[in-house]
Amino acid sequence: MTRSFQPGLELSRLFHTEIVAPILENVLGKVPYSVALLGWGSEVQGYDTVRSTDHAWGPRMQVFLDREDFDARGADLDAVLDRELPAEFRGYPVRFAFPSGAPARHWVHVLDLRGFFSEQLGADPEGGLPISAWLTVPTQVLRELTGGAVFHDGLGLLEPYRDHLAWFPDDVWRYVLACQWMRLSQEEPFVGRCGEVGDDLGSAVVAARQVRDLMKLCLLMNRVYPPYSKWLGTAFAALPCAPALTPHLSGALAARSWQEREQHLSPAYEIAAEMHNDLGLTEPLEATVRYFHDRPFRVLDAHRFTDALVATISNSAIRALPPVGAIDQYVDSTDVTDRGNAHLRRHYIAGPGL
Repeated sequence: MTRSFQPGLELSRLFHTEIVAPILENVLGKVPYSVALLGWGSEVQGYDTVRSTDHAWGPRMQVFLDREDFDARGADLDAVLDRELPAEFRGYPVRFAFPSGAPARHWVHVLDLRGFFSEQLGADPEGGLPISAWLTVPTQVLRELTGGAVFHDGLGLLEPYRDHLAWFPDDVWRYVLACQWMRLSQEEPFVGRCGEVGDDLGSAVVAARQVRDLMKLCLLMNRVYPPYSKWLGTAFAALPCAPALTPHLSGALAARSWQEREQHLSPAYEIAAEMHNDLGLTEPLEATVRYFHDRPFRVLDAHRFTDALVATISNSAIRALPPVGAIDQYVDSTDVTDRGNAHLRRHYIAGPGL
């Protein structure tokens, strides 16, 4: 059977309207519930393609109940859905296996709303996340919880939760930006220094790290949560600054010498500096590169932006933090930053305890 590709979010929306909603209304009656497609999956980010349909893809969503109703009705509701959902919808299987080798099942998950968000965030967002949670929830997780779509919010909590998580509180944002500038500052001169001693591979690695940190900085300045590596370039390409920056970033990656890498990174730094000034978060800062002390390496001295941002943070506890940042800025392990791993994050931030 030939079928045309339909983005998964729209497929799931139609599946809810035509199939799932009537079942829920019949079974739940006046019991309040909410329905959404959020969490993992390229379709939640709007990035799915025909390639995405080869595994873990199809009509799916989450049905959220409050804790008491979930405990009383969750298992029965899942059984009804399993019995009444069709085998296919718009030519796509309703039941599929994930991971490979697991039994095929339907993907209308019945969940406890508070429990689901607490598992992802390490805290219930009702009433506002504490600063410690904002700094220990990966931006990919925040994207997953604020992406996708809400199809029905009878509980009246799902939309407020997502609105609260839509972006960092202002002081947290300033701190995260400051720490991203510090990441750039710490390795700016190493592109040239590695090359000067004949370590061209090392120079290329540092340049690639600078490119990645510049991309994340631009996303943060545009109030967009940076996604994990598979979608970083896709998200960056949608920014207004991408047409100006992409040739320089691509040039730095393709360069064959440290001098050529510097020729591309220098204007990229300056564009990012002007973007910072346009935000108006601090007094304007000099946005041109200069030599690193008396050495022949051109840098922005990005720590200047760190210092200026930290000085504007009103919360004294945040202002006193070292310029290390949120978890994505100092942890690079997927096992720690992936969804549902709040317990691992708490464990490792406190130390493995060996």
